[in-house]
Amino acid sequence: MSREMYFLAAAMAFASAGHALAQSVTYRCVDGGGRSTYTNVKEEMSGKKCTVVSREVSVVPAQRPPPTAAPAPGAKVDGGTQKARDETRRKILQEELDAAQKRLTDARQKLSEQTSVPGGGNRAADRLKPYLDEIDRQEQNIVSLRRELGNLR
Repeated sequence: MSREMYFLAAAMAFASAGHALAQSVTYRCVDGGGRSTYTNVKEEMSGKKCTVVSREVSVVPAQRPPPTAAPAPGAKVDGGTQKARDETRRKILQEELDAAQKRLTDARQKLSEQTSVPGGGNRAADRLKPYLDEIDRQEQNIVSLRRELGNLR
């Protein structure tokens, strides 16, 4: 916290401490070295260039955030709720695994169709590369999804 902020916070705290101080004037004073201080005490202003910052300080209490439905991080979740969450996760992962296996079967079928197309050389390898890449991608997805399913309780 900078020195200016400290003095401002202190001045505001003093100003809000009591009714008599809440009605006082707060000054920002700059000394010969260019350092700012905030005060409501006239004796502290001698030899400094002071300007009025506030004639009244209002203090409004902070509002509490609305309660959230989700438990706080680290909070315990009852067994039934956790079991339901795990089952939902398992169902979603299984659906994704089934879809990835279907995409892999489709990709292999398309590759098979492309290998039967006449034409050879480098052009054939270039033509087949996207199909091989798709097969590789789906195989990696399947491995990852199986690993995730295995990690569930």
